[in-house]
Amino acid sequence: MPESKRLFFGIELPTTIQRQIVRWRADNFAPEAGRPVAAANLHLTLAFLGDVSAEKQRALAAMAGRIAQPEFTLQLDDAGQWLRSRVVWLGTRQTPRGLLQLANMLRAQAARSGCYQSPQPFHPHITLLRDAGQAVAIPPPGFHWAFPVNTFALYESVFALGRTRYTPLQRWTLGNTERNSDEV
Repeated sequence: MPESKRLFFGIELPTTIQRQIVRWRADNFAPEAGRPVAAANLHLTLAFLGDVSAEKQRALAAMAGRIAQPEFTLQLDDAGQWLRSRVVWLGTRQTPRGLLQLANMLRAQAARSGCYQSPQPFHPHITLLRDAGQAVAIPPPGFHWAFPVNTFALYESVFALGRTRYTPLQRWTLGNTERNSDEV
């Protein structure tokens, strides 16, 4: 049986913003609030694909390479908690149109390729804490990070030695009509 990979499309955060968010998280959430997501794993999921064969991965990558869309700026200025899924998240008060379009295109392509897509509306977020079983105090408004989004990536999620690691496999550039793919 061919080996599959657990994949998703996502947006990488610049390293400097990852560090700032980790520092802000440490300053605003008690250690017992939940299990912090590693700085290198902070990302915004566009479309979860699940376990994907090499053949389906190639097809999804080819479809992603045909997306032509302008870049956009992502403002991270909102936070919250989902008690049911035990997650504390960082997000955006006003989702950029480009982000919604990109996520919708990738989710539609994934669904056409047989990858289950949640019927829940897309809620762009970055998971800060997992296993947050109790309500936590969310910092008041006033925090803010912004960065231009000019690429998106295909990630692999690997669980080994008690840790999950998200590794970008391939990247695509936004903002131009000539499509390109950078294998990582």
